[in-house]
Amino acid sequence: LVQFYVPSQPFGGSDKSASGHRYDSLPIANGMIASGMSCQLLHYVPSEHDTFFKVLEGFDAIIVRCNPGQINAGGGDQMKFDDSMRALQKKGLQVWPSPDVMMNMGAKDALCKIADLEIGLPDTLAYYSKEALDEGFKKTMAFQPRVIKQNRGSSGEGIWIIKLKSGEYCKEYGEASCTDDDVLDMMEANDNHAEEHTVAEFVEFCVNGRNDK
Repeated sequence: LVQFYVPSQPFGGSDKSASGHRYDSLPIANGMIASGMSCQLLHYVPSEHDTFFKVLEGFDAIIVRCNPGQINAGGGDQMKFDDSMRALQKKGLQVWPSPDVMMNMGAKDALCKIADLEIGLPDTLAYYSKEALDEGFKKTMAFQPRVIKQNRGSSGEGIWIIKLKSGEYCKEYGEASCTDDDVLDMMEANDNHAEEHTVAEFVEFCVNGRNDK
């Protein structure tokens, strides 16, 4: 099980506990061990790239648990890492998830692609412009509580669980839209802290970041 420790960040990254491992890494490893398999926890070190991937050749399969952006933030090269994982795949090793799967499915708009399936929700949208966000968010927010996520990332960073403070939602999707002045109860998933903002303030935050508006 491959992880990455960012030296400049507390605990090695916001996805880590005080142990330096991702919160889900130990349960995954222990689950595999309990099933009769061997699972080793390894941290990728960019300065030991060649040696690291030579060691990986001795395993049957590799589980990659490295947050997007962390390898580059720690002085490594994500493309070099991905290319080496692809090389292991060509040698017959299983890599989960593979770099190509991460590229194609890692973005949150993958959820939009299944919106019309039985396992999806029709009010799942991706926003690529302020106009689309302004229109789509107000319509979906009026229908039911939302989970708003930035396009990439994990561990709850940039993920907001949002409800209307009034608790009053329309019965059918699309029959109403919020106004700029509607008040939102918001909680960020990475640390569960709560904030209260109007719809207009939240849209401004999504587009331009935190500011006086």
